[in-house]
Amino acid sequence: MPAFRERGYNSGMNSSPQPIELTNWKPRFFAIWGGQAVSLVGSALTQFVLVWWVTQHTGSAGALATAGVMSMLPVALFSPLGGAVADRFSRRLIMILSDAITAACMLVLILLFAAGSIQLWHIYSLMAVRAIMHAFQRPAAAASTANLVPADWLQRVAGMNQALEGLMTIAAAPLGALALAALPTQGALSIDLVTALLGILPLFFFKIPQPKPQAHTGQPSLLHDMLEGARYVLHRRGLLVLYSLTGLVVLTVMPCFVLTPLLVTGYFQGGVSQVAVMEAFAGVGIILGGLLLGVWKIPLHRVALIMISFAISCGTVALTALAPPGMFYLAVFWWFVSGVSYSTGNAPMFALLQAVIPNEMQGRTLALLSMVFGIAGPLGMALAGPIGETLGVRMVFILGGAVSAVLNLLALLFPSLWNLERDTLAERAAAALPAD
Repeated sequence: MPAFRERGYNSGMNSSPQPIELTNWKPRFFAIWGGQAVSLVGSALTQFVLVWWVTQHTGSAGALATAGVMSMLPVALFSPLGGAVADRFSRRLIMILSDAITAACMLVLILLFAAGSIQLWHIYSLMAVRAIMHAFQRPAAAASTANLVPADWLQRVAGMNQALEGLMTIAAAPLGALALAALPTQGALSIDLVTALLGILPLFFFKIPQPKPQAHTGQPSLLHDMLEGARYVLHRRGLLVLYSLTGLVVLTVMPCFVLTPLLVTGYFQGGVSQVAVMEAFAGVGIILGGLLLGVWKIPLHRVALIMISFAISCGTVALTALAPPGMFYLAVFWWFVSGVSYSTGNAPMFALLQAVIPNEMQGRTLALLSMVFGIAGPLGMALAGPIGETLGVRMVFILGGAVSAVLNLLALLFPSLWNLERDTLAERAAAALPAD
């Protein structure tokens, strides 16, 4: 499940999602996007290596749930600040600093593994630091997209990001397993350092256009900026419904993705290779879903496409755990279908958000979505840990997938969500009219 902007906000609706004119934009965009893509693949590989280490050394659903909490809760705590910072200061510099700090912490972890001094709390600490940096880096990167590409490329870039996510899913597990087979754990983690440097490098050579900040009387505080982002969402019912639904779905389905290694090793009696196969097929599905959006305009209302796709993706999570223990590849098939449908829902959702939210507000409002993830995810882990320990990990998948699928379908009953894009365009048109 993905990655989901009152009166009193005086200039947002007069602003275009693309306020900066772009010329010769492709070299800059593809250099920055390519560097970030390489860095994200390295980060995904590291996440796999660390999760597998926790799985091997604890075999505990509670330990994996704690790892999930440490990866998500700091996002909830710091995303509002990260979004406000991204809308006020240089997004390029924010991306450089957040990636550099993450790389430095990874170096410390590598040295601990090399010295044989690693402990579980070290893993949790690194995950927390990475999550904090993610709370600053993600809003800056997401809000920069509309200033790096023309408006008619937003949907295409969303599809590219889905393909990248699929590539990360495909590459992370097999490469992580291969790295662990060929290298000690510290050697496998060192790959992340190299990819982080490759991600930072283009940012030293290319500038990212920054929208002009809003005109205010006096200099507002960062707290004022954070509250302004919250007011923007709260006063637009369609966005509020989307954000609230996202929180409920993440709460119910996110634990499944964290506990996948235990489902494979415990229920299907597999090992690291089987975990890698399952994740790889999910990645193939995500890529195919992104390609499908690129070559075929699916004849559905955008909100209907988003919610139906997410319902299928969550429903097949439940079907994965309902496969008989001797039919692992049936579970892989359902995981693959979940990847395809996740992609056909997630890319249109982010294209929708980038289209309806003014660019100078995107850092704060997209950060709020990260905050929703960061709150709902740990709450889900807190519930899933005891359920997994008492009823079994399989029941977490069945209940979480089924409930989240129903929630997505129920969202189609909200007219404010259904008409979100139309209402936003009408609001902009009204705001652009001269006052009588």
